[in-house]
Amino acid sequence: MSKTQSSQKKTENSPPDADTLQPPADEKTLEKETISDPVKELENRCETAEQESRQNYERLLRVSADFENFKKRSFRETDDFRKYANELLLLELLTVVDNLERAIQSTSGENNEAGCVIEGVEMTLKALLKIFERFSVKLIESVGKPFNPNFHQAMMQEASDLYPENTIISEFQKGYMLHDRLLRPSMVVVSKGPGKTE
Repeated sequence: MSKTQSSQKKTENSPPDADTLQPPADEKTLEKETISDPVKELENRCETAEQESRQNYERLLRVSADFENFKKRSFRETDDFRKYANELLLLELLTVVDNLERAIQSTSGENNEAGCVIEGVEMTLKALLKIFERFSVKLIESVGKPFNPNFHQAMMQEASDLYPENTIISEFQKGYMLHDRLLRPSMVVVSKGPGKTE
């Protein structure tokens, strides 16, 4: 075999060049590729921007709701603080009311001098009760009412023909409310019903 024949066979058997396989690039297809990639990229960016804006909007709604709840809660707490700020002072003053009431009861029915003292004590008591009224302190009506452990403290039970069972017969100490909160429970005697003994 001659040298020219062997070189021809080598060229026939050798793999073709990559440049020779691909047809020459068409200008229109190149333009389409360059245009379509930025469009897809912009669409992707648009989608991610929409998702982010949706997430940010949801976050904003949550933060707004939390802030509204915080405002309501702090308003309630401030209102409660204003309403009940004097609770301890008023509770201490109730002992003064108790003592004045006892003084009136102990000296009633005695001579004229005692009558003047009673009148002075009664005036003091009325002034104190007016102060309590201004601060929304209300007396708990107990005698003749059914026993309620939320407002009454039972000191003892007694048989009674006048009052049905579980009804308050008398008070050892009056109870008071401050707005809608219990300031001090009434200390009471509760009926066991007719003819029952301890």
